[in-house]
Amino acid sequence: QVQLVESGGGLVQPGGSLRLSCAASGSIFSIYAMGWYRQAAGKQRELVAVISMGGVTNYADSVKGRFTISRDNAKNTVYLQMNILKPEDTAVYYCNLRLGPTLNYWGQGTQVTVSS
Repeated sequence: QVQLVESGGGLVQPGGSLRLSCAASGSIFSIYAMGWYRQAAGKQRELVAVISMGGVTNYADSVKGRFTISRDNAKNTVYLQMNILKPEDTAVYYCNLRLGPTLNYWGQGTQVTVSS
């Protein structure tokens, strides 16, 4: 019943920007947090940014100052504004919906490629 639809990925040059969106729908009555994870080729999936529905945010050190996570609680939508993109940002980005400490849903993933 719960669905997460991601959009906004693509190919950009180093220094460019992208904005990812993730809209959650379905049987959602209470959200603990929403966030973004990424997995680069050959690497472990890592946290990029997370935001509680109260607006408390956390970022990976590698993206601080460049990425901004935001949300629209009424629409159950989370965004990730990515600026000054670097080749090392290349990864599949996954939206995460946390309904509780142990209940998580994931988006389908969207590819972000930073290359000249």
